[in-house]
Amino acid sequence: MTEAEKSIPEELSLLVLLADRLIKSAKETESSKSDCADLAKLADLLSLKLRSAVRLTTTAQSSLYEGPFRRIAADVSKTLERALTLVRKCKRRGVLRQLFADFRKVSSLLESSIADVSWLLSILDSDSDEGGGSLSVPSIVSNDPILALIWSCIASVQMGRLLRDRLDAANFLASLALENDRNKKIIVEERGVVPLLKLLEEGASPDAQMAASAALFRLANNQFRVRFIACELAVPLIVKVLTDSPIKVQVSVANLVANMAKLDPEVQEEFGRQNAARPLVTLLSMDTVLDDPKLLQSSKTRNPFSHQSNSDGNSRGGHHNKQDKEREVELPELQLALKITCAKALWKLSRGSLLNCRKITETKGLLCLAKIIDKERGELRSNCLMTVMELVAVAESNPDLRRAAFKPNSPAARAVLEQLLIVVKEETSPGLLLPAKESQIIGLLVTQLGHRNADVATEAAVALTKFVSPDNFNCVEHSEAIIDFNGVPLLMNLLRARGRDQVHELVLLCYLALNVGKCKALKKARVLNVLEGAARSHPGLEEFFVKAVNRLSY
Repeated sequence: MTEAEKSIPEELSLLVLLADRLIKSAKETESSKSDCADLAKLADLLSLKLRSAVRLTTTAQSSLYEGPFRRIAADVSKTLERALTLVRKCKRRGVLRQLFADFRKVSSLLESSIADVSWLLSILDSDSDEGGGSLSVPSIVSNDPILALIWSCIASVQMGRLLRDRLDAANFLASLALENDRNKKIIVEERGVVPLLKLLEEGASPDAQMAASAALFRLANNQFRVRFIACELAVPLIVKVLTDSPIKVQVSVANLVANMAKLDPEVQEEFGRQNAARPLVTLLSMDTVLDDPKLLQSSKTRNPFSHQSNSDGNSRGGHHNKQDKEREVELPELQLALKITCAKALWKLSRGSLLNCRKITETKGLLCLAKIIDKERGELRSNCLMTVMELVAVAESNPDLRRAAFKPNSPAARAVLEQLLIVVKEETSPGLLLPAKESQIIGLLVTQLGHRNADVATEAAVALTKFVSPDNFNCVEHSEAIIDFNGVPLLMNLLRARGRDQVHELVLLCYLALNVGKCKALKKARVLNVLEGAARSHPGLEEFFVKAVNRLSY
């Protein structure tokens, strides 16, 4: 409420004064006394209902859902002003009879105002004589009943006395949001986000939290609404709920995190600032032993996600003991669903985000991902692989992250590398690589150059190019390894099959030529002829190809 804006009880009190003024004026008229008396009766009934509304809104002011109150109050004010103007014309004798039509119109407007205020009373007090009115449609929005329904639902979520009513209203909002984008737009514009966030935060029951989370998830289907939700301080609230809630609520909230992070980079970064990665990795690693002596070289290495403390040193043991007991009776399917959604959320958080990648790698996130890739299959494994891919992509362009997270002596990095080698052997995703010196991975990638799927073969060429580019300190050794693994004939087969417009394969050949020069394998495959033709076919890369041709020629 702005400084100049009146509170709802104040606005309604002014309407009471206006209705009383209308009653008094109607009694003082000199003509059309019967019509004015009818208006006075309507105004008297309206005044009584407005007084009840003042009393109830004063009591409920701190939790009052103001949207429909301000709309209806403004409309009632216009009606009372119009009625007052009409009655004042009747204070003198000899008024024209055509005012009869005006009386009919004003009477109809007053009746509509009475109905609208009755509807407001029904959402303020479901036990009142107006009870059940919230299911009706106020006259002010009779041409748009969906708006009335959304008003009623938001009011119930925000002001409902019974938890069951609030839960049902949140579920109804979720259903309405699922129907179409217009409903989503109305819910957001009519300030439905804050009551849903409040219901999610309160934790009165898991079902209520899930209903609120489901509604928010369906509202957050484009960047504008995601940012709108975040502007209501949703991100820290969501992270808190993700940390402290029962497992089925965590499944729902992790999905919300993934969706919001996917749709808005700014919100994605805000999740990073609130360290959403920590509870996600904690949940992903439940039932997974991370303190592996073989990987960590010491069985005494502390797990930062133990149930005794978090990284800030705050004790959370009591809460987690309670959650552990709950998880003991949870279905395995629910635990799997939680891991899948947490892995998906980590994937979306890490995409292109240095901050989130650091948060993940500063924990035991890499080791956890490696363990799951090793023992799981299906969507959980796929989401973990995609997370690793995003971590590697960001590390590739950030030396600090690369050195910190993927250094050769890092147990977590080595564990991830081992799992990716297995993935490459299975011909699943050859583009998932870590910066490493091992010739073992080069051999596996060279094998993929002969993959029956040309797109997979091209991805292998892209990955190998990173090993042989001048940015890699061991580019010469890696080039020799590719040649030793018989990579040149496979590259030539690719070019023959798909034509000389395959830039990635040609670039890889150029680097091989620049790094090892006139070796037998390049000469035997007639790479010089291919690159000479490519130089003419790719003007943008002509200088690069010419350098490679010269290296092979002298």
